[in-house]
Amino acid sequence: MDKAEGAEPQCGSPRGETGVEGGPIRAAVTQALDDYFRELAGHDCHGLYHLVLREVEAPLLQAVMLRTNGNQTKAAQLLGLNRATLRKKLREHGLAS
Repeated sequence: MDKAEGAEPQCGSPRGETGVEGGPIRAAVTQALDDYFRELAGHDCHGLYHLVLREVEAPLLQAVMLRTNGNQTKAAQLLGLNRATLRKKLREHGLAS
């Protein structure tokens, strides 16, 4: 389905490009990880994947809920999640109202 048939545009860069490598979110995450590794100063790190997901998911959920004025159906659509999954994640992060 194309735009003429009513398909919603996919998320990508702020200009609407999809599959763009090196967008602003990726750049921010890359910078944050570079800073994190520098601060480790050679110390071991375990569980980085889950740490990053926990750190990114909560502000993502907050921003989307703000953008959708708390409308969970719209937020779930924007995120590409099932509404029940969104509700679960909001509870996990203490963001459920």
